[in-house]
Amino acid sequence: MAQLRQDYQNFVDLDTEVVIVGPESPKEFQAYFIKENLPFIGLADPTHSVLKLYGQKVNLFKLGRMPAQMIIDKQGFLRFIHYGHDMKDIPQNDEILEILISLE
Repeated sequence: MAQLRQDYQNFVDLDTEVVIVGPESPKEFQAYFIKENLPFIGLADPTHSVLKLYGQKVNLFKLGRMPAQMIIDKQGFLRFIHYGHDMKDIPQNDEILEILISLE
């Protein structure tokens, strides 16, 4: 999430909102967002309802949810998705920003 915070203004400049969905309780998620001073939206998903809706994978041998990055346009269409195989398999911000520019 730190990499997203560094480039958050670049996402805003492209009329994009960053939303982080996590498995923690609302109270834990809010505390983390406050502690880390994260500027984007956090959505607690302890029942995994969002996870199931978008097909995010869980691997208990790798400590839970596998990373997933998605671009959903303003009409609600999924325009890009990347399911990571581990916590290091996350697209760089530059790659996501390039995709956003190409969708304009």
